[in-house]
Amino acid sequence: MTKVKSIKQFCPIRRVGKDTYNHFFGYYNKNIWDKTGRYLLSQRVPMPTGDLTGKEVAEVGFFDLECDDVYRVIGDTSTWNWQMGCQLQWLDNNENWQIIYNTRKQSSTKVDTVYSDFCSTLYNIESNEKKELPLPVYVVSPNSKYALSVDYSRFQVTHPTIGYHATKLEPNLENAPENDGIYRLEIDTGEVELILSLCDLREFQPVASMDRAIHWVTHLEINPSSSRFLFIHRWTERVEDETCFLHRLFTVNPDGTGLKLLECTDHPLPQLEEGFDQNKFGTFDYEKSEYQISHPAWKDDGQIIVWGPHLGSIHYHLYDSLSGEVEVIGENLLTENGHMTYSPNGKWILSDTYPEESTNERLLILYDVKNDNRYDIGSFYTDPKLGKQNRCDLHPRWNQDGQQVCIDSVHELTRQIYIIDVSAITCD
Repeated sequence: MTKVKSIKQFCPIRRVGKDTYNHFFGYYNKNIWDKTGRYLLSQRVPMPTGDLTGKEVAEVGFFDLECDDVYRVIGDTSTWNWQMGCQLQWLDNNENWQIIYNTRKQSSTKVDTVYSDFCSTLYNIESNEKKELPLPVYVVSPNSKYALSVDYSRFQVTHPTIGYHATKLEPNLENAPENDGIYRLEIDTGEVELILSLCDLREFQPVASMDRAIHWVTHLEINPSSSRFLFIHRWTERVEDETCFLHRLFTVNPDGTGLKLLECTDHPLPQLEEGFDQNKFGTFDYEKSEYQISHPAWKDDGQIIVWGPHLGSIHYHLYDSLSGEVEVIGENLLTENGHMTYSPNGKWILSDTYPEESTNERLLILYDVKNDNRYDIGSFYTDPKLGKQNRCDLHPRWNQDGQQVCIDSVHELTRQIYIIDVSAITCD
């Protein structure tokens, strides 16, 4: 019996919203539904694509799914990109019912960090009050007490797909400075602390390929109990060529102590040799690299799933974050890089694929962990003209009871959010 089943007919799909705007959320690993299941976060813009300059404004808000998908605007921002939006997130476990998102600094707030251009805004749904916090956020802890912050100007150099343009001049960046890295931001007080610098990472079990490279961190994720987080450390001598990126996967305590290296993909780079033609690679070839570590996510407090190599073979791997033990997941069924997350009950993996070269179709996948079955629940066309930075990954996300998922997609030639009912599959 085949282990891959196409069952799109059992998974009703609907577009969210009825106005003429383009709507999107961004990344795959945030809570887009609020704790009641009624409200759905989104940014909206007039255009479906376009090269960003830092001057384009996106409206920030949420849909009311119980009131004909009415969209409520809570603010706007010029700190956003097509991949991650403005890092819009619920603070479900705070005393106040709040939303946080990144914005450009307007006030005279000064903090001794390198992030002089960007900040974040807290919005209270009940009072409509706003509060500016001194740093932009990458991810907020599930207990809503702290956030982790990185330098979006560094992304603008190393990984512009997820960067923000500076208000004026882009800053000059050192390769691995002592004053840049991962900051912790206290939500209630606005206090900030540099808990792990790029210099710290450069000096932790260094390898020769780091000597002349620029360094950065990405894919920060906090475990469900907010007691530990993961991240990817990357470095390269050639920022314009992603095939030259090198990767390490770490976990660490929220105060920067207890740093543990889980995987390193340092390897020879023929791309650095004189005369190498980087244009021979396709748009998404890097995402299919046998050396890339990407899209890590917590299964629970102690286990991490990630697409990456281990012992010379690349798969979906499940790591024990403390012991370092590794298990292959879906060895013969989950064979491509994707944006994966476990369902709330841990029984299912939701993921997607990058576009198939001949059809430009992306698959949406559910994987039954216990029975080793894969269900293809959707296939969505993406215009290849969007390119790398303006692309629209599906970035699938669970709702809080594991009965619905949502995606961003351009298969109807506008950029929109879609909700898919998967209860026929995931219900016990």
